Amino acid sequence: MKLFTKQPPREFEVGFDKKGIIRDCGTLELNADEQVTLVTEKGGEYDVARKVWGFYATPSTNGRLSGFGLRTVLVKNRVNRHFILLVEKGHEPEFENYVADEPLTIVAWLDNPEHLEKIGKAIAL
Repeated sequence: MKLFTKQPPREFEVGFDKKGIIRDCGTLELNADEQVTLVTEKGGEYDVARKVWGFYATPSTNGRLSGFGLRTVLVKNRVNRHFILLVEKGHEPEFENYVADEPLTIVAWLDNPEHLEKIGKAIAL
């Protein structure tokens, strides 16, 4: 693993109608079979694991993430780009405000067994 920090962080504007600033603090280079864990103040954990073929972008959406207080949701924006977001449990009202401000469309909650079942049936898994 190699960490490259950006001092000062690179800042860029995000959002359509309601603008915000993101600070890009650095780059982390992982080799195959390496993992890093990002944590929240409340003990939530989010792992990213590198494999020779690519990445596990999230831990199990209806297992490990949920157990660490993170909900996984698939959304799309107004130009039909899709994103997987992680919402801290208890912060759903702030997330709903964000969805309205952007605006985003919630496609499915990927920690919801009923949603996952419908997705599986819809694409014949």
